[in-house]
Amino acid sequence: MDLAVADVPDGAIVMFGGFGGAGFPNNLIQGLARRGARNLRVISNNCGTGDGELGILFKNRQIRHVVAAFPGPGATYFQQQFDAGEVELELVPQGILCERMRAFGAGIPAFYSPVGVGTDVAKGKEERVIRGKRYILEQALGADYAFIKAYRADRMGNLVYRKAARNFNPIMATAAKITIVEVDEVVETGTLDPETIVTPSIYVDRIVVAKGIHNA
Repeated sequence: MDLAVADVPDGAIVMFGGFGGAGFPNNLIQGLARRGARNLRVISNNCGTGDGELGILFKNRQIRHVVAAFPGPGATYFQQQFDAGEVELELVPQGILCERMRAFGAGIPAFYSPVGVGTDVAKGKEERVIRGKRYILEQALGADYAFIKAYRADRMGNLVYRKAARNFNPIMATAAKITIVEVDEVVETGTLDPETIVTPSIYVDRIVVAKGIHNA
C-alpha cells in the first residue's frame, strides 16, 4: 500500500473517488497519510467524516486546497481549518464537478454551462449568450493522481465496481496522469464478464489488493 503512493510529492493534485462513504479508497488514503506529502490540492465530492475518508489528511494538515461539491457537516477538521483560513475551498456544483472531470478525460479543455449563472459560482468566469440563454465557461479538471476504489480487477487492470461505490471512480480514472486503484480482489484475465467492466485497463496504472478498512 505504502509503495503504491510513495512517489506522491508535496503539492500534487490528487482526485479521490467516493460519495457518502461508499467507494472511498480508504486504504490508499491511509497510505498517503503515512507518506506525509503536504500542500496537496485535492478533488473530491466531500471532505471526510471525522477521522475517516479525507478526514485523516485534513487532521494531518496535508491539504491546502480542495475542490468539492459537498464538504459535509461531518468534515470536522476541514471546517475548523476553513474557518481559520488555513485551507482553500473551490465549491463546485456536483454535476459540473463530474462534467469537468469527464471533459478532461475526453480531451475537451472547457465547456459552457448554464449552471450557476448570476451566482458566486460565476465569479471570474467568461459568460456568453448562446441562442438567447446565458452560459458560463467551465474549465476541464484533471489531476496528477486519481485514487479510486473498485470491487474487482483482472490482471490487466480492467475494473468492476460494486453498486453505489461506482460513483465518481470511473470518471476520475480517465482524468489523471496516474490512476491507483484499490480492489477487494484480483482475478485472472478473462474471468470478468466483459459486460460488467466499467473502467478499461488502459486507464489503470497501479492496483493494490486491500482489506481491513472497509467501504462499500
